[in-house]
Amino acid sequence: MFLGTAAQAQLVTLTADGPGDTYELINSVLAPGYNVIETPDCAHPEFGRHIEEVWDNDLNKYVFKFHIHVEPDNDRCIKFDRQRNEIKTYNQSPAHLIGTYGETVTYTWKFKLDSGFKASNKFTHIHQIKAYGGPHESIPVFSLIPRKSGSNEKLQVMHSDSIASVEIASAPLSNFKGTWVEVTETIKYAENGTYSISIKRVSDNSVLLSYNNPNIRTWREDADGIRPKWGIYRSLLSPEMIRDEQVLFADFSIQEVTLTTLQHELPEPAGETLFFPNPVNDNLHLGTKQKWDTITVIDMQGKVIMEKKNLKTGVLNVSSLKAGTYIIQLKSEKRNVSSKFIKQ
Repeated sequence: MFLGTAAQAQLVTLTADGPGDTYELINSVLAPGYNVIETPDCAHPEFGRHIEEVWDNDLNKYVFKFHIHVEPDNDRCIKFDRQRNEIKTYNQSPAHLIGTYGETVTYTWKFKLDSGFKASNKFTHIHQIKAYGGPHESIPVFSLIPRKSGSNEKLQVMHSDSIASVEIASAPLSNFKGTWVEVTETIKYAENGTYSISIKRVSDNSVLLSYNNPNIRTWREDADGIRPKWGIYRSLLSPEMIRDEQVLFADFSIQEVTLTTLQHELPEPAGETLFFPNPVNDNLHLGTKQKWDTITVIDMQGKVIMEKKNLKTGVLNVSSLKAGTYIIQLKSEKRNVSSKFIKQ
């Protein structure tokens, strides 16, 4: 499936606006009408919501405060060797919040670790880039991990091209404790993709960690899309090494920068053609045997141009569209697939 060059797309931001209705605010931005909150509230209801909005004197604004407790918090009352308090985009999010093959996406956000933050020798993710769909969706493509190794503590940037994760960059964790930092992460999603991350101290704009790789695998086999996660996701296998923590986050943003012209095929699930032809003049044929409940066409500014429900013919007439590149989002009860097509 050939992808053409597209213009800059929509910028989406999530900013705290004051106490109350915090979960509702997050959901309204990252997946309107759905739930992107993964908290341990079910195991610890007497504490209340594990994400709140508080005033921060350093930034002079409201920020998000993520709580995690060694006991009794767990992973959504599903897994008990780990615990999770994260927000995300996922397959129910708008298409312009999901990374697809060939896209370049920039994520920016701020975070602050407490000055007494304790790092474990096990995993503690404060950010993940993960696929959904495919056999390796459980393994992050990239992750940001405070880790203790011997007597040293560091902030790691980890990468996995399929299963095994390796450290690709790190910096002393002491540089990140007790201070606000801003992260800028830019990823081109492809078999031979690109990745860069820069973390700067907010107070003086000094660079604490920087990494760039112009040829790195950033896609997953048979993935339907790639999405970010933020929060606290950590192992409970060394409870003596961790403590109750509060991590602050602020000013999340997601921006699709561009679609690069690709001279090879966009991977699709094995044996499945989502649609054809591409480019298209009049009729886009849905080639999959999957029955889609909703078919949505979105322009590169994030505006919904066309929406069809329970299409019975398997043919979508796009003759009324102007020439250009569009996103098509195919939804069923169990799947949400987004891809691009070119209208001639």
